[in-house]
Amino acid sequence: MLRQRIKKVLISIIIAGLLVSSGSSFCAPFCLAEGNEEAKEDFIKWVDFNVPCEAMKKAIALDVASQDKDVKLNFIELLACLAARNGNNFSGYRDRQLDEIAEKLYSGKTIRELTTDSKYYNYYHEAFSAVLSGFVGAYEVEVPDKSEAGKHWEQRYGLKVFSPIAKGFHYSHYSDFGKRRSYGFSRPHLGNDLIGQVGTPIIAVEGGFVEAMGWNQYGGWRIGIRSFDSKRYYYYAHLRKNFPYHKDLAVGSVVKAGDVIGYMGRSGYSTSENVNNINTTHLHFGMQLIFDESQKECNSEIWIDVYEIVKLLETRRSEVIKDPVTKEYNRVWDYRDLSGYTE
Repeated sequence: MLRQRIKKVLISIIIAGLLVSSGSSFCAPFCLAEGNEEAKEDFIKWVDFNVPCEAMKKAIALDVASQDKDVKLNFIELLACLAARNGNNFSGYRDRQLDEIAEKLYSGKTIRELTTDSKYYNYYHEAFSAVLSGFVGAYEVEVPDKSEAGKHWEQRYGLKVFSPIAKGFHYSHYSDFGKRRSYGFSRPHLGNDLIGQVGTPIIAVEGGFVEAMGWNQYGGWRIGIRSFDSKRYYYYAHLRKNFPYHKDLAVGSVVKAGDVIGYMGRSGYSTSENVNNINTTHLHFGMQLIFDESQKECNSEIWIDVYEIVKLLETRRSEVIKDPVTKEYNRVWDYRDLSGYTE
């Protein structure tokens, strides 16, 4: 099964290599392959992801706490159930709202029973699964021995993705999704800018395949990573001039969550390669959702607001160390995802 996925993704990489990648696009309600009526299949065309960090943290905590109980909770089901109840309006969110849903599930109710009267639960569940399905589960991680003379593997369950900024490196950010950008043409900002210092190690949030690398006049040196389930495309842009990527990476490479993939810079806004025309050093971090391959490289791509996701991952930072010879940063503690996908 994994080999089939790899083959499918590599084929899409070859096709994508023949197309012009802008790294930024307009958003529209639907995306149709030109001249192909079959492209009108029933798949999600738009997602407005506005789940606050606090709600995600609470749902994940309930999921983790339930793993030693008879009733196992699923954080995505909890969030989708709540979205179906509040019409995807989380402005009045309180932790007790998720606690109440959890209590009903522990009492013997099922998600199906709790959402019988909900017209949109299935939509929210599919949409939120596309955003978050790689975020929580079983994994193994290296940890230091008590003597600190060695290390060993520990199996854990919980949040298994990482902040895009390495541990120990300062950054700041604010909610800037949808703000106007004028270089080239007027367009909405489809990501979250994390402001820091040149050379800050950039981390793979989730494991997957490197689907795009190279220069783009809008994003400068950038890298795109497709999740193993193919639903998420992570976009990291404005990487460092002259030294943008970790040397081991190429299109088609497999990365693990927490790996160093590149370095922060301010490249971009130029049709010439390797030019710094961005005024402020930062990482542009974005996530595109893909429910159908026709949604790649088109004018109807689905980019979501990742600001709350970045907040969620703030305490989940990959520790790195610099090689004095190569000047490359590498992760300190290795990691294995136990979800069934392997490198």
